[in-house]
Amino acid sequence: MRFKCTRLKYSGLFMLLLLISQVFNVAYAQTERKITGNLLDNTNQPVIGASVSVKGTSKVTSTGTDGSFSISAKTGDKILFSFLGYQTKELTVGTASTYKVTILESTAALNDVVVVGYGKSSRKALTSSISTVKGDDLNRGAISDIGQMLQGKVPGLNITKNGDPTKNAAIIMRGASTLRDGAQSPLFVIDGVVGADISILAPDDIATIDVLKDAAAASIYGNRAANGVIMVTTKKGVAGATQIAYNGYFGVENVSNRYDMMNADQLKAFLAKSNSALTPANDKGANTNWQNEVQRSNALSYNHNVSLSGGTEKTTYNASLNYFKQEGIIKTSDLDRFIGRIGIEQKALNDKLKIGLNISNSVTNANQVPYRNTVLSQMLTYLPTAPVKNPDGSYFDNLIQTSYYNPVSMLENGTENLKNKNILGNLTVNLKLPFGFSYDVSASYQNSQNIYSAFYNSIYTSRYNNVRNTPEPPATPSFVTLVGKDGFAQRNAYQSTNKIIETYLTWNKKFGDHDINAVVGYSYQQSLNNDGFQATSTNFPINQVSYNNLSLGNPYAVTDFRVDYNPGTTYQEILMISDFARVNYNYKNKYLLQGSIRRDGSNVFGINETWGYYPSVGAAWNIDQENFFKNAGIIKTLKLRGSYGIAGNSLGFAPLTTKLIYGNVGQFYYNGSPREGAYGAIQNENPDLRWEKTATTNIGLDFGLFNGRLTGSVDVYDKKTTDLILTFPVDNNLYPAPSYTANVGSLSNKGIEVVLNGTPVSTDNFSWTTGFNLAHNKNKIISLSDDSRFNIEDRLTVSPDGAGQSGATIQILQPGQPIGTFFTFKYAGKDANGVSQYYDAAGNITKTPLNKTDYYILGNAQPKALLGWSNNLRYKNFDLSVFMRAALGVKIMNVTRADLFRPSTAQFTNILVEVENESTADFNAPKYSSRFLENGSYLRLDNATLGYTFKKGIIPGVNSIRLYTTANNLFVITGYKGIDPEINQGGTAPGVDTNNFYPKTRTFLFGLNVSFN
Repeated sequence: MRFKCTRLKYSGLFMLLLLISQVFNVAYAQTERKITGNLLDNTNQPVIGASVSVKGTSKVTSTGTDGSFSISAKTGDKILFSFLGYQTKELTVGTASTYKVTILESTAALNDVVVVGYGKSSRKALTSSISTVKGDDLNRGAISDIGQMLQGKVPGLNITKNGDPTKNAAIIMRGASTLRDGAQSPLFVIDGVVGADISILAPDDIATIDVLKDAAAASIYGNRAANGVIMVTTKKGVAGATQIAYNGYFGVENVSNRYDMMNADQLKAFLAKSNSALTPANDKGANTNWQNEVQRSNALSYNHNVSLSGGTEKTTYNASLNYFKQEGIIKTSDLDRFIGRIGIEQKALNDKLKIGLNISNSVTNANQVPYRNTVLSQMLTYLPTAPVKNPDGSYFDNLIQTSYYNPVSMLENGTENLKNKNILGNLTVNLKLPFGFSYDVSASYQNSQNIYSAFYNSIYTSRYNNVRNTPEPPATPSFVTLVGKDGFAQRNAYQSTNKIIETYLTWNKKFGDHDINAVVGYSYQQSLNNDGFQATSTNFPINQVSYNNLSLGNPYAVTDFRVDYNPGTTYQEILMISDFARVNYNYKNKYLLQGSIRRDGSNVFGINETWGYYPSVGAAWNIDQENFFKNAGIIKTLKLRGSYGIAGNSLGFAPLTTKLIYGNVGQFYYNGSPREGAYGAIQNENPDLRWEKTATTNIGLDFGLFNGRLTGSVDVYDKKTTDLILTFPVDNNLYPAPSYTANVGSLSNKGIEVVLNGTPVSTDNFSWTTGFNLAHNKNKIISLSDDSRFNIEDRLTVSPDGAGQSGATIQILQPGQPIGTFFTFKYAGKDANGVSQYYDAAGNITKTPLNKTDYYILGNAQPKALLGWSNNLRYKNFDLSVFMRAALGVKIMNVTRADLFRPSTAQFTNILVEVENESTADFNAPKYSSRFLENGSYLRLDNATLGYTFKKGIIPGVNSIRLYTTANNLFVITGYKGIDPEINQGGTAPGVDTNNFYPKTRTFLFGLNVSFN
């Protein structure tokens, strides 16, 4: 009995202790405690500045430089980890107090979110070709242009940029889809705003860029999407403590290459060999290096960006200020830009309503080089024996010699300035409705103001009033007369506004294994362009007036002078309304179907062709979701997709393009004397003019190997453009005006694109990621005729018009050939006297070939392959990125070199050092021919950046500090003999280096990134 009592006593004590422990466990579970840990990415690197919040509460913090976090929570709470560019991670708090959390980069998985037209999609669900570049992966350096940031990053994008900071890059996506200059650029969409100006973007504000390359992806944007669509998503506020960051750098730029021109001694020695000498007017005993005089030895660049963001689960905000300044390597040229952005998002109605407001403003001031290409030409041809200035301090000029101008004097005595102000406001509303519906409304307003000012002082109006101007190809050089005296000033001010309202209804519904996403919407856009005026004046009392006080001039005292208008700029009111719809169907995440259509109506084209329709279809098969693929070994993801779509091109057209217009056609004679005011038709009416249409078929394969360590894609496409818009000469007996603009002709682009991304090494202390892309495109003109009214076999283009070569052309637009086909003389070496010879049409050698008759097709300017290769390495706190790109199979007509190849005229203009062994009897030496058609292939080390991130806690209140140094354009491997092989690939005359080579630079930057708690 005693034993039983003892057992009962101890059993009761045990039950009491168990009850007490459970009470403590419940209390522990319901009591908040500090939860700590580290947040890492898939390569075991810390994720800095990520938002850490307890779901359903207002408790929010962020991770430190080592990815560490600390937040109060209780057992059972859910902690959310989110960071831009990463998938959101949810952690349920257990009994532990310390956690190691891994978050996946969105670009590292096929389920990452991709921005598409009027919505988003997971990459796993895509049926079309879309490339994504994160903001951190864009090209860095002294760069203000978004095109240059994307160079080499996206297969299929052919981007070329010279060294002029005031000019944008030329962007061609999957080959040119039109024969109209200025109509080849992709459509930019910034945060859903169609056609937004990219100058409002600072590089540090960009979160991601999604490039819609095929028509199935782009056709949802209808008549503006034939050249592809570039979707830019800017950084948004993230719930959490306020984050303040500063990013800045200082850069020094130097000319990366120069032409090797003769100095004074070399030139005199060359002339002495042929018993020749300089004229007294040119031989002033100087030894001037004109490239040094025109170019800066060091051009400086600055960039400062301050941003803040934060908020709660209901309200998030972000704001940034950016200042960028870049001096051009040509003296007097520079660009500075100020950009301000602010954005806020507010949730309401139990998070069913989300309202967003974003406002961006940029102010750009660009000092341009007056008569830029002429200055660049004179910089090379002006004789080294001439001084910059006379002994009395005035600028030296030999006014006896025609088309011969002191380039430094041209720089210093002329001024061209362009000021641009851009503001963009965008209001978005998203309302979640029952039954899987959501409703979106977007209203945006864009205003762009441009003020162009130019002043050419009395030196210009007295010495350079008939300047030989060299425009961009295919335009022909001409003489520009500055009518007036004692200075000439011009100012024009124009503004353009763009109002867009878009609304669409989205339905997301899942029925068992079936997923449906459907969008139907409406868009209204009104654009008012070129609302402004121009004024000119002359006859100023002093040169210091510049363009600021036109009223101080006395133009009416100058015979034949008039206050001029800008004939190339007309006021335009463009209206467009659109309906669009898209349906995506997903079965078991295996089989995907997509269909879309857009209907655009506009006042731009003919009254019989007001509406255009742009359909697309696509399908994909996620093979890795099939049961038979479960044991596929090293292949973890595999997807096959195909699509077809039609998009349009309406760039470069105004409401008056299709109208019958009368204007000044010269003078008429009455009783043998010319009279003013002969008027007649200058443009024919075409009520049937319609949009160019581009249809693209795309087949792609996406794959992932070795558990995602190696991913990639292959795309093959066939793109055909029909209804090309061309202008044809017509009979005045049948038409009022001598030319007619019509839809005639077609062209095609076919190509392949390959992307590979890998992580060869990933350890706690060291990681290496690498990415490679390759693109090949074959462009071909199919037809330039419609077999009825408008028929031409070919069209000769690009007439550099060098001395003694009037009427010579170097390219041709011809069916069966690509844009940029070189059609010129074929060089046949020299005769016994050292005179250059050429092949005639019959293959015989001649020294007097005939223009066009004896031309040969000698290749084309378009590259056969474009390559980009990036590498990112991290070792503890060090990071190193190296990016290289290449263009292969490029041909360049080096007109600049040809114009410097003049041994017979070395008395009057300088020549290249390589000409020293040429015969002065060779009058044919500079003739445009295959002799100057050079291999423009190159391999460029475009960017190398080395950085170091300091550990947290070095400075109180500072979350992270990173120092870095960047080198741009470190070296170029090429056989091209010009300044740089990256010659403009845009327009209808790609690959022509004709004194328009603003030199590229080599840049060294020193930068600092700081974030504050």
